[in-house]
Amino acid sequence: LLVSKDLGKHLLEVEDLLQKHGLLEADISAQTERVQALNAAALKFSELEGYQPCDPQIICNRVNHVQTCLEELGELAGKRRKELEDSRQLWAFFQEMEEAEAWIREKEQILAAKTCGRDLSSVLTLTNKHKSMLGELGSRRALLHQTMKRGEQILAKKRFSPGGIQEKMREVRLRWKKLEEVTGLHQQRLQEALNFFQFSAETDDLVAWLQDTYRIVSSDDFGHDDYSTQALLRKHRAVVEEVEKHRAAVLALRKQLALLAPEHRQGVDVQIRVVEVEQLYGEVAEVAVLRQQWLQDALAVYRMFSEVHACEVWVDEKEQWLERMEVPEELDEVEVVQHRFESLDQEMNSVMGRILDVNQVVQQLVDGGHPSSEEVRSCQDHLNSRWNRVVELVESKKGQLSSVLKIQNYLLEC
Repeated sequence: LLVSKDLGKHLLEVEDLLQKHGLLEADISAQTERVQALNAAALKFSELEGYQPCDPQIICNRVNHVQTCLEELGELAGKRRKELEDSRQLWAFFQEMEEAEAWIREKEQILAAKTCGRDLSSVLTLTNKHKSMLGELGSRRALLHQTMKRGEQILAKKRFSPGGIQEKMREVRLRWKKLEEVTGLHQQRLQEALNFFQFSAETDDLVAWLQDTYRIVSSDDFGHDDYSTQALLRKHRAVVEEVEKHRAAVLALRKQLALLAPEHRQGVDVQIRVVEVEQLYGEVAEVAVLRQQWLQDALAVYRMFSEVHACEVWVDEKEQWLERMEVPEELDEVEVVQHRFESLDQEMNSVMGRILDVNQVVQQLVDGGHPSSEEVRSCQDHLNSRWNRVVELVESKKGQLSSVLKIQNYLLEC
């Protein structure tokens, strides 16, 4: 049993042989105690004095022979255990290598079947799964390194033929290297897909913002008075600032597109999308400028109406005063009225400046093609006609005062 060359053909068989060998070692151990007891009893016969049933030398020779046989048996048992343990180490190595190969095949199939996702959410999910796989790959790499180290140790002992071991190690190393390459390529494709879908998501967000902004800047609400128009103009200026801030993002689309993988950046849809964003931004910026001009024109109109109203209030007051005023015949009263007209001249000069400003604003609005040009022009004409009426009344009353003064001076001279 101990000189058998059967060291097993797989790990389970070796484990079975080791279990049987353990029983045999236990049996040897038990027989060792019995042999030692028998030897001790036999040696007593070699020490007898007087009658000796057997030659003491023969007894000693037999005891020594049995002891030597027992020791040889122990040596054979130790050698057999060492060989079986070496065999177990060998077959454990092959089993671990087979398990490594099976794990590699499984991961190869998984990687071959994996896609890179259809949208940003699926790519992120696949990326997280791939990170988990990379962690698993690292753990398996450490285990494989230990197995390879044990294989090198087996080769160093030179107890078995190195051919099968070296071939298996070479094969597994090649497959592992290929797996790492495939894993790296898949990770690169995932990153490329992630970059593409992030680019698409950012582009979609930019398009949505531009569409909302376009609806805002293309509004036909220009306010209904000076206060509301000023409020709209302040809000619009804030929108214009946001539009200007997004200019860099729009200009960067081309650079971001160039950084994408060829299979993504060369797609017709994505290139058209970039052109659409650029065109939409141009339209938003253009309409924003127009709306700001329209709001400023509307503000100018409302301010003009306010100024016209203030001038007309003054005109109404002076017109009523002039129409009711009767030129006095007494010199003292005439001088009082004359002083009033001197003050009126100063007021008229001030109002005249305001009316000239109104006329200038109206001309600018009309030349700019303002949609309320007719209404503005009508308001201007009405104010100018009222002003001319006041001027005529003032000149008329001044003429009457001048005539009265001449008469009074003539009478004084007489």
